[in-house]
Amino acid sequence: MPELPEVELVAKSLDKLVKGRRILTAELLRERLAPENSPDDFAVKLKEATIMRVHRRGKHVLFDLNNNQTLIAHLRMSGRFQLLPLERENPKFTHAVFYFEDESRLIYSDQRHFGFMKIVETAKLAEAKEIKKLAPEPFSEDFNRKYFRQILKTSKRSLKEFLLDQTKVTGLGNIYAAEAMFLAQVNPLISAEKLSARKAGVLFEKIREVLAESIAHGSTLSVNPENIDGSYYGGGYELSWRVYDREKNPCLNCTTPIERIKQGGRSSYFCPKCQK
Repeated sequence: MPELPEVELVAKSLDKLVKGRRILTAELLRERLAPENSPDDFAVKLKEATIMRVHRRGKHVLFDLNNNQTLIAHLRMSGRFQLLPLERENPKFTHAVFYFEDESRLIYSDQRHFGFMKIVETAKLAEAKEIKKLAPEPFSEDFNRKYFRQILKTSKRSLKEFLLDQTKVTGLGNIYAAEAMFLAQVNPLISAEKLSARKAGVLFEKIREVLAESIAHGSTLSVNPENIDGSYYGGGYELSWRVYDREKNPCLNCTTPIERIKQGGRSSYFCPKCQK
């Protein structure tokens, strides 16, 4: 599943590619993609709307329109946006299509059918249930050492499971949680409430560091409009992973083999020596 850096880069690319374009018509081809908007409602609310801005909140891509509506999109496991010319056929698993004046179209496809869309009034975006529950953005003033320390103290869950909770820390998934914990030298199995104030401060900084590092890397990549998301997923940054997906490989600090365990049904990678 894409994490904050990938979604940030997808939103920025979409903003460059489709900002200012007018949607002539829109089709919702898979009704369950937008369960709160029928295909007719979807088409009516997007018809003749101009895209004013594409941005992000958490792992959600947000399209602000000039008709005071915002389209919320969550890519989940396999959601993809593609800006296609007239001559290209829609890919398999196309779930929504947005047609523009120059006969190009923005396609949303999703092989695993986990993606989500919803149209809300822009003025009420912050109150949408998907947005309202999110923790502060990692690079915002509200996400600070004091907040992080206090929210850690409210949870008895393992640190790894805590970091994946979007209501506590927004944007982290398996990859960047593993990387941040490794850099902070904290064990993913420790109870969140038991993390010391010193370690909490270090982890706070490392969360920001790994997210910023990935965004900076992605910003150097060329983007293919016909494969926007694919330009970032697997775009070479995996070669920089320190522990994620490196089971049995030597730790970059101490050469101890990296271990993989299951937590909440998901894999956790860590160095048993550096992260005691």
